[in-house]
Amino acid sequence: MKEESILDVLLYLFEHYFYDDPDAVRDRDSLQHGLIQAGFSPTEISKAFDWLDELAQQRPALSEPRVGGPVRVFVEAENDRLDAECRGFLMLLEQHGVLDADQRELVLDRAMALDQDEIDLDDLKWVVLMVLFNQPGAEAALAWMESQIFGDDPEPVH
Repeated sequence: MKEESILDVLLYLFEHYFYDDPDAVRDRDSLQHGLIQAGFSPTEISKAFDWLDELAQQRPALSEPRVGGPVRVFVEAENDRLDAECRGFLMLLEQHGVLDADQRELVLDRAMALDQDEIDLDDLKWVVLMVLFNQPGAEAALAWMESQIFGDDPEPVH
């Protein structure tokens, strides 16, 4: 089996537990047992649970989109791990109101917490989806991101 990552565990949780039936999520022991049965290491499972805990603790308050606000400058570590396509995608999401500035920062925080040397656009899209899934009032943005990930022909941003 290939070396799994935090993102692999998170995607498995999201696809098998959270997304299809959020009410089916049981206690952590049951989830951990299911993940071990699926072949994930206890270390990566623990890191994934820590990642989710951080996400739950950092829910930004709902805010109105800021037009013409400050420009986000990426720090060196973000530039090293997120290529220009990823950074451009984040800017596009914010410009079109899919993410607000606080949500963008949460996405960046969670992407950097993945403990991966490089984060590609597909990985970033999953992080955005998980962050939006965890945000009350973000249903329209979540639906758009779902179409980007699951749809055969992604919709343009309006």
